[in-house]
Amino acid sequence: MARLLEKQITAQRALQRFSEILQEKKNTITRDAAIQRFEFTFEAVWKYVQYYVKTNEGLDLASPKAVIRASFQLGFLDENQTETAIRMTDDRNLTSHTYDEALAESIYKHLASYHPLLTHWFARVSLSTQI
Repeated sequence: MARLLEKQITAQRALQRFSEILQEKKNTITRDAAIQRFEFTFEAVWKYVQYYVKTNEGLDLASPKAVIRASFQLGFLDENQTETAIRMTDDRNLTSHTYDEALAESIYKHLASYHPLLTHWFARVSLSTQI
């Protein structure tokens, strides 16, 4: 359980940092910083959920999309949230290409909807966690 708590704390801190940057006035520096914080927040949250479903549900899932689908099956995400989370995963996979200005702008525009989704996903799993 200590490992799950560690992952939970890491995800919670990442969500806070992601929230902070989204409140900053947008320019190219804050846009790029927001995308970077989205990357590490996405990683922290999905890996927290991955560990939860492995230790509590016996599901050994290797990819974010598999964890998202399991989260839908377990009731952590509804159908619309699941579809958005799949798109979020695709955007996360594109973040290494943010030198492309149009792509960076496109991803940045989605971040305002991704933060509440990540927060909801984290909170739903955390409510189920017996630490």
